Amino acid sequence: YDMIKGGDFRAREANVYRAAEVSNLVIDHYTALGVPFARDYGGTIDNRSFGGVQVSRTFYAKGQTGQQCLLGAYSALTRQIKAGTVTMYPRRDLLDIVVVEGKARGIITRNLVTGEIERHSAHAVVLATGGYGTIYYLSTLALNSNASAAWKAHRKGALFANPSFVQIHPTSIPVMNSYQSKLTLMSESLRNDGRVWVPKQAKDPRKPNDIPEEDRDYYLERRYPAFGNLVPRDVASRAAKERCDAGFGVGPTGLSVYLDFRDAIKKKGEKVIESSYGNLFDMYEKISGESPLKTPMRIYPAGHYTMGGLWVDYNLMTTIPGLFAVGESNFSDHGANRLGASSLMQCSGDGYFILPYTITDYLADDIKTPRIQTNIPEFEKTEAEVKERIKKLLGINGTETATSFHKRLGKIMWDYCGMVRNEEGLKKALVLIKELEVEFWKNLKVTGSDSELNQELEKAGRVADFFELGKLLCMDALNRK
Repeated sequence: YDMIKGGDFRAREANVYRAAEVSNLVIDHYTALGVPFARDYGGTIDNRSFGGVQVSRTFYAKGQTGQQCLLGAYSALTRQIKAGTVTMYPRRDLLDIVVVEGKARGIITRNLVTGEIERHSAHAVVLATGGYGTIYYLSTLALNSNASAAWKAHRKGALFANPSFVQIHPTSIPVMNSYQSKLTLMSESLRNDGRVWVPKQAKDPRKPNDIPEEDRDYYLERRYPAFGNLVPRDVASRAAKERCDAGFGVGPTGLSVYLDFRDAIKKKGEKVIESSYGNLFDMYEKISGESPLKTPMRIYPAGHYTMGGLWVDYNLMTTIPGLFAVGESNFSDHGANRLGASSLMQCSGDGYFILPYTITDYLADDIKTPRIQTNIPEFEKTEAEVKERIKKLLGINGTETATSFHKRLGKIMWDYCGMVRNEEGLKKALVLIKELEVEFWKNLKVTGSDSELNQELEKAGRVADFFELGKLLCMDALNRK
């Protein structure tokens, strides 16, 4: 119910029901892998509330649940690598999907260290390549996170669903200068004990601790008394933007709101709060120079997660037979807005408890198909197209880096296809994106060559894909009048 309602009733209900069914298995599995979930006094696994729900049912590992689940999953994978059941190809960039007689039969990759173009064949291909939130340039995602794998699949015929459904996370550390390249996420769990507020007086010059209770506007508690500070992420983000746009924002830029732990510390004690969020508080203090134990955090929304992605059926297969997409790279489970911790649950459920059954059902029909050879015309043609594109990127020899184009594209997307969108702005964004894309293909500068480690070349290919995806996002949003 929470996932369907939180996603504004735009998720596929059958997939959501199945995700709920396997969610307990996911927790048990990670516990068996050694993930140190928090425990209550009696020793059983503890849980707490997250945004968009009114009960405590999110299992957590302090403020680093995702990282601990990643370490658990990766340790299990490395065990299989050592056992010889899995072969890893690290430092590879997927550049295209190979389709043979209508079915996905392999991929073309680039060795990021040597630059060598490689062919890999398979009876089925699975994309677990995440989302495209970095299209905004400044986001909470890793710098190398990108849309290229999913976009290559789309270019080969896989349908894209709900591309404009992007989640803006409400608790990011605000932009501090014009030259930073990413934003830092503060876990949503902080809203369990932190209270979000702004001064009642616009552009109040006082420091937060000097503003008395009667001059504070706890706007989420005021507007949404049933959920309070734990409203869904899209609601919290829009509310923060509205307050800042109205002149009540705080900090040097006026583009942030306070997240205050004063009352929680009074009620539970500093030790309890520090034990729950200590690593997050340390991270915030290193970045901002202020301790959340002494002064309220400043937060502002940032691009975070993409609910849209490749269209998949109930078996997680795209419209290209044999090409599967799991986790954030598909569209199926979250509708128009994801609830807190659901991405970990969905990608783990897809990978551990759903795909092993659905992909084997598909492969059963291929039981007599021999190993796919990589010297067939389809591989030759796809590799030639990949090499031609690399040659084209290197041959422009303009004056601007891929990062500078990405930054300008990100501003267009954030201003016109971010938290607030309208018809006029989206039409303007389409014009601006097309103009910038023309400039990109005339004035891009990629240093180095294609036969070495070349991060500028990697970025250029990803930004080129972002231009095409950006137009699709705006078109999708424009068609949702």
